[in-house]
Amino acid sequence: MCKDGIVLAADRRASGGGMVLHKRAQKVVPITDSIAVTTAGNVSDIQLMVKLAKAEIKLKDVQVYRTATVKEAASMVAGMLYSTFRRPSMVLSIASLMMAGRDKDGFHGWELSPDGSMMEIRDFAADGSGMVFALGVLETLYKKNMPVEEGVKLAVKAVSAALQRDTASGNGIDVVTITDKGMQTVIDKELELKLEV
Repeated sequence: MCKDGIVLAADRRASGGGMVLHKRAQKVVPITDSIAVTTAGNVSDIQLMVKLAKAEIKLKDVQVYRTATVKEAASMVAGMLYSTFRRPSMVLSIASLMMAGRDKDGFHGWELSPDGSMMEIRDFAADGSGMVFALGVLETLYKKNMPVEEGVKLAVKAVSAALQRDTASGNGIDVVTITDKGMQTVIDKELELKLEV
């Protein structure tokens, strides 16, 4: 969270069973023109939750003749996560999202856990397998009221720490900002490790 907007960042690796399953996974996903999520968890659960979130938020906007606030959108998705998590199944549904965006009241962020819990982000948050490394950087370097430009640099440092030490993180970085000017992808970088002799 920055004084003039929000920064969302993620790596690009999708992994499972100790293997890299995909090198170009999109983990920062726009939900509306002013709301985006970062994702962690089972890819199929995440993909379904993102599709449902986009559809349900758009449907709500049409039904009530106004754009949903970030908190309303987060609450709706948290409810979907809760119902999916509580449904009896052989395979537990695991999708964790951090939702952030801009509405008429300003900039807001929410952590949405797989069990449906919802916690407001007041400064910074991290999720996924690389979070312990990213949080170490964020705890050390985050400053209240930093501008978005500094927030982007800090987000890159945090994701970079995860890329260096977490085997389930890697292959690239995406950084998206949400400001008064709208949503913008400011970094879209693929990292390739190829050894040539």
